[in-house]
Amino acid sequence: MKYLKISIVLLLWPFTFGCHYLDIVPDNIATVDHVFRMRNTAEQFLFTCYSYQPRFVSSYDYLTILGGDEIWANDFNVNVNKVAWNIAKGFQNVVNPYSNYFGGGQGGRGMFVALRDCNTFLENISKVPDMDEYEKVRWAAEVKFLKAYYHFFLFRMYGPIPLIDKNLPITSSTSEVRVKQAPVDSCVNYIARLLDEAAADLPPRIDNEATEAGRITKSIALCVKAQLLVTAASPLFNGNSDYGTFKGKEGVSLFNPQYDEQKWKIAAEACKVAIEECHAVGNELYVFNLANYPFTISNDTRVELSVRNSVCERWNKEIVWTSTSNLIGSLQQECLPRLFTGDKQTGTLSSFGAPLKIAEQFYTKNGVPISEDKTWDYVNRYNIKTAVAGDFLRIKPAYQTAALNFDREVRFYASLGFDGGRWYGHGRFSDTTNTYLEAKLGQIANNHAWAYSITGYWPKKLVNTQTVSNANEITFQTYPWPVIRLADMYLLYAEALNESEGPTTETMKWIDLVRARAGLKTVAESWTQFSTNPGAYQQKDGMRKIIHQERLIEMAFEGARFWDLRRWKEAERVLNEPITGWNYGGKTAAEYYTVKSLFNMTFRKRDYLWPIMENDLIVNNNLVQNPGW
Repeated sequence: MKYLKISIVLLLWPFTFGCHYLDIVPDNIATVDHVFRMRNTAEQFLFTCYSYQPRFVSSYDYLTILGGDEIWANDFNVNVNKVAWNIAKGFQNVVNPYSNYFGGGQGGRGMFVALRDCNTFLENISKVPDMDEYEKVRWAAEVKFLKAYYHFFLFRMYGPIPLIDKNLPITSSTSEVRVKQAPVDSCVNYIARLLDEAAADLPPRIDNEATEAGRITKSIALCVKAQLLVTAASPLFNGNSDYGTFKGKEGVSLFNPQYDEQKWKIAAEACKVAIEECHAVGNELYVFNLANYPFTISNDTRVELSVRNSVCERWNKEIVWTSTSNLIGSLQQECLPRLFTGDKQTGTLSSFGAPLKIAEQFYTKNGVPISEDKTWDYVNRYNIKTAVAGDFLRIKPAYQTAALNFDREVRFYASLGFDGGRWYGHGRFSDTTNTYLEAKLGQIANNHAWAYSITGYWPKKLVNTQTVSNANEITFQTYPWPVIRLADMYLLYAEALNESEGPTTETMKWIDLVRARAGLKTVAESWTQFSTNPGAYQQKDGMRKIIHQERLIEMAFEGARFWDLRRWKEAERVLNEPITGWNYGGKTAAEYYTVKSLFNMTFRKRDYLWPIMENDLIVNNNLVQNPGW
């Protein structure tokens, strides 16, 4: 969808933080009344409301790409001011916060400006004379969804936020425009109500993808509601005693410190409703179709294509919501290694690496954690091992690489590139004609000043298999960012069921569907046969750990980890672990395969919620700063 931004004379912005919130409109620019006199200009304003979607694929600025521990940039970028990376490095601050979505700036977008425009649209769409009523209702529902989504985006970052239900009139007093944060439960209830209202009037599907791809449907609204309620039921927001004394200026508690299991039941029901709607309109887990495929491939390769294409194939049936304003092009460049001799492979930036702990989170080929598999040598995982002919679908024959890279689940090979590993695609789609990655110093993927992975692993999952690469150039096959996939919803449902009912048959059904697509046995079969803790899945705590790891694996590099670690309150543990990788300066296998510490991350309790800019607190003294800032 092409978004057209138009300027208008606006109602009074509900915050009076500073001049950076004001639109200074020159003469001869349309007023609000003029905008809503015609369908064409009203439609342009509709697209303006859409245009505030986060820039999900902004390689260095979007918070979930470099703001956590899933991707780490190389040494060439150390002295470059990259916004999201500064968050990961512990440089967040109150004077000029990174990824500031409260007021905008430092890689963030002013979401309250987006909410103002959404309100303006909703207040005026009924006035357009040359539209039928159905279209007005649908457009209003789309904007109501966007209004809810922008509130939800802020809620995940800041916790208690002001709720901008309507724009204030120009006659509002100073005290009226100095809004205050609402308690967490009030925020959740308000956003959920907006989503319900939007869902009632949204179409079930997009029938004309050529002109309406990326527009909001009922299933999208229901899935976002499920995400909202799972977030609200999670430890960060449900019974978090750390914020028990956090109050607004009038003494109202902004967090309820009492745990409520009912929130998980409500979340589970929301997930169920969302999934049923997705199924009703044809969404299903993506499985690569061999029909009319001109190459002979193994079942493992078919599974790899199922995993990668569930993200990269445009408009596949698993995708519930794609952001058409976020096409993945430059992000692929950062994730793609150099694969061919010489320096002529233009377009390969290859700056992003996945830390060693991300490589270690994937299961063994038996579908259990590498530290639990009775048949897998965990102690010697960093030792050097030579690939034999039987490994050629995964690793170059006779090549020396780490034992860590052998006998892993297919999602490991689908999601990660590594020294000696096969890189499937790039115009070479047969199992007998393979391209292998070589990453030791001086080899093809590590012979350039800035095009190398500092960790020894590449986020392969984000590179489209149809992207064609050769020694001279690369032709990138772009695709829109998948904001919501059905697998995400299945795993959220399994999580909510486990927290509310325990590890029942229904709980395991949904995680097992995701595992089956990845070529794995059920949780019960895998843990019973291969785990050193075979009964883990039979207990709520054990199943919780399994579901968490399954989400981290299945949703790798898609941004879910950033939010999940926070809502689970596991970030203080995980994000204080050092970033490590192989010794990218090593020329031999013995030199290369030593673990190198790259950065010591620090995550404090205050980092669960974003800081509000210091100046905003000065201008609006009804706001309170988040704890620890």
